[in-house]
Amino acid sequence: MSPPAPDAFFLRVADGQRFCLYHAPVISKASQGNQAKGALIYLHPFAEEMNKSRRVAAQQARLLARHGYAVLQIDLHGCGDSSGDFGEASWQSWVEDVLAAHVWLRERCDAPLWLWGLRAGCLLAVDAARQLNSPTNFLFWQPVTAGKLFLQQFLRLKVAGEMLSGDSKGVMDTLKQAIAHGQSVEIAGYMLSSELARGLEATDLQPPAEAGKVIWLEASTRADATLAPVSIKRLEHWQGAGYSVHSAVLPAPTFWQTSEIEEAPALLDATLAALDAQAV
Repeated sequence: MSPPAPDAFFLRVADGQRFCLYHAPVISKASQGNQAKGALIYLHPFAEEMNKSRRVAAQQARLLARHGYAVLQIDLHGCGDSSGDFGEASWQSWVEDVLAAHVWLRERCDAPLWLWGLRAGCLLAVDAARQLNSPTNFLFWQPVTAGKLFLQQFLRLKVAGEMLSGDSKGVMDTLKQAIAHGQSVEIAGYMLSSELARGLEATDLQPPAEAGKVIWLEASTRADATLAPVSIKRLEHWQGAGYSVHSAVLPAPTFWQTSEIEEAPALLDATLAALDAQAV
Protein backbone atom coordinates (compact mmCIF):
# COMPACT_ATOMS: atom_id res chain seq x y z
CA MET A 1 0.00 0.00 0.00
CA SER A 2 1.17 3.50 -0.79
CA PRO A 3 0.85 6.19 1.87
CA PRO A 4 -1.41 9.17 1.22
CA ALA A 5 0.25 12.49 0.46
CA PRO A 6 1.57 14.07 3.66
CA ASP A 7 -0.70 16.55 5.39
CA ALA A 8 0.94 20.00 5.21
CA PHE A 9 -0.24 22.46 7.85
CA PHE A 10 0.83 25.26 10.18
CA LEU A 11 0.97 24.40 13.87
CA ARG A 12 0.02 27.38 16.02
CA VAL A 13 2.39 28.19 18.87
CA ALA A 14 2.67 31.08 21.33
CA ASP A 15 4.83 33.27 19.07
CA GLY A 16 3.54 32.34 15.61
CA GLN A 17 3.18 29.17 13.59
CA ARG A 18 5.39 26.28 12.55
CA PHE A 19 5.20 24.54 9.20
CA CYS A 20 4.68 20.80 9.54
CA LEU A 21 4.27 17.71 7.39
CA TYR A 22 2.40 14.77 8.84
CA HIS A 23 2.89 11.37 7.25
CA ALA A 24 0.03 9.16 8.41
CA PRO A 25 0.90 5.48 8.92
CA VAL A 26 -0.33 2.87 6.49
CA ILE A 27 -1.80 0.07 8.59
CA SER A 28 -1.94 -3.18 6.66
CA LYS A 29 -4.72 -5.70 7.19
CA ALA A 30 -2.11 -8.34 7.91
CA SER A 31 -0.69 -6.43 10.89
CA GLN A 32 -1.88 -7.19 14.38
CA GLY A 33 -4.36 -4.65 15.69
CA ASN A 34 -4.96 -1.28 14.11
CA GLN A 35 -2.11 0.72 15.62
CA ALA A 36 0.95 2.43 14.23
CA LYS A 37 4.28 0.79 15.04
CA GLY A 38 5.69 4.05 16.31
CA ALA A 39 5.22 7.82 16.38
CA LEU A 40 8.24 9.84 15.24
CA ILE A 41 9.00 13.57 15.39
CA TYR A 42 11.80 14.60 13.04
CA LEU A 43 14.13 17.33 14.33
CA HIS A 44 16.20 18.79 11.52
CA PRO A 45 19.84 19.86 11.72
CA PHE A 46 21.27 23.34 12.13
CA ALA A 47 21.30 26.18 9.59
CA GLU A 48 22.29 25.17 6.04
CA GLU A 49 22.51 21.50 7.02
CA MET A 50 18.72 21.53 7.19
CA ASN A 51 18.36 22.46 3.53
CA LYS A 52 20.91 19.87 2.40
CA SER A 53 19.05 17.16 4.32
CA ARG A 54 15.46 17.82 3.23
CA ARG A 55 15.39 15.24 0.46
CA VAL A 56 16.75 12.34 2.51
CA ALA A 57 14.53 13.20 5.49
CA ALA A 58 11.43 13.32 3.26
CA GLN A 59 12.32 9.99 1.67
CA GLN A 60 12.76 8.40 5.09
CA ALA A 61 9.47 9.82 6.38
CA ARG A 62 7.57 8.43 3.39
CA LEU A 63 9.25 5.02 3.72
CA LEU A 64 8.40 4.80 7.40
CA ALA A 65 4.78 5.80 6.78
CA ARG A 66 4.44 3.06 4.17
CA HIS A 67 5.54 0.56 6.81
CA GLY A 68 3.19 1.65 9.57
CA TYR A 69 4.90 4.56 11.33
CA ALA A 70 3.41 7.98 11.99
CA VAL A 71 5.96 10.71 11.22
CA LEU A 72 5.71 14.43 11.96
CA GLN A 73 8.27 16.78 10.40
CA ILE A 74 8.45 20.29 11.83
CA ASP A 75 10.34 23.39 10.68
CA LEU A 76 11.59 24.98 13.88
CA HIS A 77 11.22 28.66 14.82
CA GLY A 78 12.84 30.82 12.14
CA CYS A 79 13.62 27.85 9.89
CA GLY A 80 12.19 26.74 6.57
CA ASP A 81 8.59 27.85 6.11
CA SER A 82 7.91 28.57 9.77
CA SER A 83 7.27 32.06 11.11
CA GLY A 84 10.03 34.26 12.48
CA ASP A 85 13.61 34.80 11.37
CA PHE A 86 16.50 32.52 12.23
CA GLY A 87 18.05 35.41 14.16
CA GLU A 88 14.99 35.56 16.44
CA ALA A 89 15.17 31.90 17.50
CA SER A 90 16.49 30.68 20.80
CA TRP A 91 17.31 27.16 21.93
CA GLN A 92 14.36 27.26 24.33
CA SER A 93 11.96 28.35 21.58
CA TRP A 94 13.08 25.28 19.62
CA VAL A 95 12.50 23.04 22.66
CA GLU A 96 9.01 24.51 22.99
CA ASP A 97 8.38 23.74 19.31
CA VAL A 98 9.17 20.09 20.00
CA LEU A 99 6.80 20.07 22.98
CA ALA A 100 4.02 21.55 20.83
CA ALA A 101 4.67 19.00 18.10
CA HIS A 102 4.48 16.23 20.68
CA VAL A 103 1.08 17.41 21.92
CA TRP A 104 -0.26 17.54 18.35
CA LEU A 105 1.07 14.08 17.47
CA ARG A 106 -0.13 12.49 20.70
CA GLU A 107 -3.68 13.62 19.93
CA ARG A 108 -3.55 11.46 16.80
CA CYS A 109 -1.27 8.56 17.66
CA ASP A 110 -0.42 6.86 20.97
CA ALA A 111 2.22 4.51 19.58
CA PRO A 112 5.70 4.44 21.19
CA LEU A 113 7.36 7.85 20.81
CA TRP A 114 10.63 8.31 18.95
CA LEU A 115 12.45 11.63 18.68
CA TRP A 116 14.39 11.40 15.41
CA GLY A 117 17.24 13.87 15.23
CA LEU A 118 19.86 14.60 12.61
CA ARG A 119 23.16 16.14 13.72
CA ALA A 120 22.36 18.99 16.16
CA GLY A 121 18.73 17.87 16.07
CA CYS A 122 19.87 15.01 18.32
CA LEU A 123 20.92 17.49 21.00
CA LEU A 124 17.52 19.15 20.74
CA ALA A 125 15.79 15.78 21.03
CA VAL A 126 17.55 15.02 24.31
CA ASP A 127 16.81 18.45 25.80
CA ALA A 128 13.15 18.29 24.77
CA ALA A 129 12.75 14.74 26.12
CA ARG A 130 13.64 15.97 29.60
CA GLN A 131 10.54 18.18 29.51
CA LEU A 132 8.14 15.61 28.09
CA ASN A 133 5.79 13.68 30.32
CA SER A 134 6.12 10.65 28.09
CA PRO A 135 8.48 7.68 27.71
CA THR A 136 10.82 8.58 24.86
CA ASN A 137 13.00 6.62 22.48
CA PHE A 138 15.66 8.16 20.26
CA LEU A 139 16.66 7.73 16.63
CA PHE A 140 19.98 9.50 16.12
CA TRP A 141 21.43 10.17 12.68
CA GLN A 142 25.09 11.26 12.82
CA PRO A 143 24.57 12.81 16.26
CA VAL A 144 26.47 15.85 17.46
CA THR A 145 27.66 14.88 20.94
CA ALA A 146 28.57 18.30 22.35
CA GLY A 147 26.95 21.64 21.57
CA LYS A 148 30.04 23.61 22.60
CA LEU A 149 32.23 21.93 19.99
CA PHE A 150 29.53 22.22 17.33
CA LEU A 151 29.15 25.97 18.00
CA GLN A 152 32.90 26.46 17.64
CA GLN A 153 32.83 24.65 14.31
CA PHE A 154 29.96 26.83 13.13
CA LEU A 155 31.75 30.02 14.17
CA ARG A 156 34.82 28.87 12.23
CA LEU A 157 32.83 29.36 9.04
CA LYS A 158 33.12 33.08 9.71
CA VAL A 159 36.84 32.76 10.44
CA ALA A 160 37.35 30.85 7.18
CA GLY A 161 35.54 33.55 5.26
CA GLU A 162 37.70 36.25 6.80
CA MET A 163 40.85 34.27 6.00
CA LEU A 164 39.98 34.44 2.34
CA SER A 165 39.89 38.20 2.60
CA GLY A 166 43.15 38.24 4.57
CA ASP A 167 41.58 39.68 7.74
CA SER A 168 40.99 36.77 10.13
CA LYS A 169 43.07 37.91 13.10
CA GLY A 170 41.05 37.86 16.29
CA VAL A 171 37.78 36.96 14.54
CA MET A 172 36.92 34.03 16.83
CA ASP A 173 37.57 36.07 19.99
CA THR A 174 35.44 38.92 18.64
CA LEU A 175 32.55 36.55 17.88
CA LYS A 176 32.68 34.95 21.32
CA GLN A 177 32.80 38.35 23.04
CA ALA A 178 29.80 39.55 21.07
CA ILE A 179 27.79 36.46 22.02
CA ALA A 180 28.83 36.79 25.67
CA HIS A 181 27.54 40.39 25.66
CA GLY A 182 24.15 39.38 24.25
CA GLN A 183 24.80 40.44 20.68
CA SER A 184 23.85 38.60 17.49
CA VAL A 185 26.52 37.62 14.96
CA GLU A 186 26.27 36.82 11.25
CA ILE A 187 27.69 33.45 10.21
CA ALA A 188 27.55 32.16 6.62
CA GLY A 189 24.42 34.15 5.88
CA TYR A 190 22.65 33.26 9.14
CA MET A 191 22.09 35.77 11.93
CA LEU A 192 22.83 33.86 15.12
CA SER A 193 21.32 35.24 18.32
CA SER A 194 23.25 35.08 21.58
CA GLU A 195 20.32 33.17 23.12
CA LEU A 196 20.52 30.45 20.48
CA ALA A 197 24.32 30.32 20.61
CA ARG A 198 24.49 30.05 24.38
CA GLY A 199 21.68 27.51 24.51
CA LEU A 200 23.40 25.33 21.92
CA GLU A 201 26.74 25.69 23.68
CA ALA A 202 25.25 24.39 26.94
CA THR A 203 23.86 21.19 25.43
CA ASP A 204 25.40 17.75 25.64
CA LEU A 205 24.21 14.35 24.42
CA GLN A 206 23.52 12.95 27.87
CA PRO A 207 20.77 10.35 28.45
CA PRO A 208 17.56 11.52 30.14
CA ALA A 209 16.72 9.79 33.40
CA GLU A 210 13.92 7.53 32.11
CA ALA A 211 15.67 4.87 30.05
CA GLY A 212 14.26 3.75 26.70
CA LYS A 213 15.70 2.73 23.35
CA VAL A 214 18.38 4.34 21.19
CA ILE A 215 19.14 3.76 17.51
CA TRP A 216 22.45 5.43 16.61
CA LEU A 217 23.29 5.45 12.89
CA GLU A 218 26.22 7.11 11.16
CA ALA A 219 27.11 7.52 7.49
CA SER A 220 30.46 7.09 5.79
CA THR A 221 31.80 6.69 2.26
CA ARG A 222 34.64 4.49 3.55
CA ALA A 223 34.13 0.76 3.09
CA ASP A 224 35.91 -0.05 6.38
CA ALA A 225 34.30 2.69 8.47
CA THR A 226 33.50 2.05 12.12
CA LEU A 227 32.03 4.20 14.85
CA ALA A 228 34.29 6.99 16.03
CA PRO A 229 35.82 6.56 19.52
CA VAL A 230 33.73 9.47 20.84
CA SER A 231 30.57 7.75 19.58
CA ILE A 232 31.53 4.45 21.20
CA LYS A 233 32.20 6.19 24.49
CA ARG A 234 28.83 7.96 24.41
CA LEU A 235 26.99 4.75 23.54
CA GLU A 236 28.61 3.00 26.49
CA HIS A 237 27.37 5.85 28.68
CA TRP A 238 23.81 5.46 27.38
CA GLN A 239 23.96 1.70 27.91
CA GLY A 240 25.20 2.28 31.43
CA ALA A 241 22.16 4.48 32.03
CA GLY A 242 19.89 1.55 31.14
CA TYR A 243 19.13 2.27 27.50
CA SER A 244 18.78 -0.47 24.90
CA VAL A 245 21.23 0.54 22.16
CA HIS A 246 21.56 -0.35 18.48
CA SER A 247 24.32 1.23 16.41
CA ALA A 248 25.72 0.94 12.89
CA VAL A 249 27.75 2.77 10.24
CA LEU A 250 26.11 2.77 6.81
CA PRO A 251 27.62 3.29 3.34
CA ALA A 252 26.17 6.71 2.58
CA PRO A 253 27.33 10.22 1.70
CA THR A 254 27.47 12.93 4.33
CA PHE A 255 24.42 14.45 2.66
CA TRP A 256 23.98 17.25 5.21
CA GLN A 257 27.15 18.94 3.99
CA THR A 258 27.71 17.89 0.36
CA SER A 259 27.62 20.52 -2.37
CA GLU A 260 25.03 18.52 -4.33
CA ILE A 261 21.76 17.13 -2.99
CA GLU A 262 22.41 13.46 -2.27
CA GLU A 263 20.44 10.32 -1.46
CA ALA A 264 21.20 7.63 1.12
CA PRO A 265 19.17 4.47 0.43
CA ALA A 266 21.29 2.26 2.70
CA LEU A 267 20.62 4.59 5.62
CA LEU A 268 16.88 4.61 4.91
CA ASP A 269 16.66 0.83 4.79
CA ALA A 270 18.80 0.40 7.91
CA THR A 271 16.64 2.88 9.81
CA LEU A 272 13.46 1.03 8.94
CA ALA A 273 14.99 -2.33 9.82
CA ALA A 274 16.26 -1.03 13.17
CA LEU A 275 12.91 0.47 14.09
CA ASP A 276 11.08 -2.70 13.10
CA ALA A 277 13.45 -4.76 15.25
CA GLN A 278 12.78 -2.49 18.24
CA ALA A 279 9.03 -2.61 17.64
CA VAL A 280 8.87 -6.38 18.10
